[in-house]
Amino acid sequence: MTFTVAADANGILPDRMIAAMAEAGLILPAYDFVESQIQPASLDLRLGDIAYRVRASFLPGPGATVAERIDELKLHEFSLADGAVLETNCVYIVPLLESLALPPEIVAAANPKSSTGLDMIGAGYHGPLYAEISPKTFPVLVREGSRLSQVRFRTGDAILNADELEALHAAERLVDIDDADLSGGVAVSVDLSGEKASGFVGYRAKRHTGVVDVDRRSGYAVEDFWEPISARPDGSLILDPGEFYILASKEAVQVPPDYAAEMVPFDPLVGEFRVHYAGFFDPGFGYAGAGGQGSRAVLEVRSREVPFILEHGQIVGRLVYEKMLARPDAMYGQRIGSNYQAQGLKLSKHFRV
Repeated sequence: MTFTVAADANGILPDRMIAAMAEAGLILPAYDFVESQIQPASLDLRLGDIAYRVRASFLPGPGATVAERIDELKLHEFSLADGAVLETNCVYIVPLLESLALPPEIVAAANPKSSTGLDMIGAGYHGPLYAEISPKTFPVLVREGSRLSQVRFRTGDAILNADELEALHAAERLVDIDDADLSGGVAVSVDLSGEKASGFVGYRAKRHTGVVDVDRRSGYAVEDFWEPISARPDGSLILDPGEFYILASKEAVQVPPDYAAEMVPFDPLVGEFRVHYAGFFDPGFGYAGAGGQGSRAVLEVRSREVPFILEHGQIVGRLVYEKMLARPDAMYGQRIGSNYQAQGLKLSKHFRV
C-alpha cells in the first residue's frame, strides 16, 4: 500500500491517515497498535522493554546518534518487561516501540503528555524514537507499552494566520469571553478566583509521596499526593520555587472538529514561571458536538528559581490553532475515554475524584 498527500496540502493528519501511514510502512510499530492508541490528531507512543539511566540530559549533536550517546552516558540499564520505578530528578532514556520512515513532505512533532517540551522530527526522518523521562514531582512506575508521549504529523503550513484565527473565532467562539485576545494565538489566563470550584483554585504537589503507576486509572487518593489551594481575597497565588501546581484557565475553550490546537507558553522573558499543558488539544476538545460545553484548560505550573506571584486573569499561555488535513473519524471525547472533556479544575486520570 502506498501513502501520498497532495503537493499543496496544508494540515495535520487525522486518525484514519495515521492508520494509513502505518499500513504503508511509514510508521513501524514493534507490535500492533492497541485500542485508542490512535487519537483524533495524534498517535500515542509506547515505551519499549529496556530503560537506561544516564548521567545527564543531552542532545545527540552533529555526527552522533542517540544510541551512541546512551553508550557514553549510561549509568545502568534495566528491563521494563515487568515494570520498574523511575525516581524523581533522575534522567532516563527509553527506546520506543514505534519507529518512523517519513516521506519528505511530512514532519512530526512529539509532545509528552505532561510537563515537558516539544521535540520536532524532521521531514523524511527514518529511524528509531526515544523518550527522555525525568520525573520531577512523583516517582513513577512504568512498563513496556506505557504511553507517556504523543506524535502529531503535519504537511505544509498548518498554523492559522491572524485573519484566519479571527474568522474562526467569529464563527465558533473559541473562548467564552467577549474581548478575546487573539494576537499570536488565543490568550489563556489563570483562574484564581475560586468561583468555579467552591473556593479552591488548584492543587500543589506534596513531597515524599508514594509511587504513581502511570497505567493505573483512578487508583490514588487525591489527599495522598496533593494539597488543595484556597482562593485568596486578592486573587493572587505565590508560586514557591521548585513546587508543582495544578491550576485551571479562566476561559473555557473549544477546538472545532476541523482544527487542532497546542498551548505555547507565555513569553519566558516576562516572568520566572513556566506553564505546560498535558499533551495536544485534539479536534473536538470542549466542543458542543463532541459532548463538551467549552472546557477549561488544565495548567501545570512550576516556578523557576525565585518566588513568583500569579494574579487572577493573568495571561499564562496562548492556544495556537492549526488546520486539519481532514476531519477525524472520532473527535476528542467520543469513544476514546477522554479525561478532560467539559472539565473544570481536574487532576489527571490517575487520581480518584
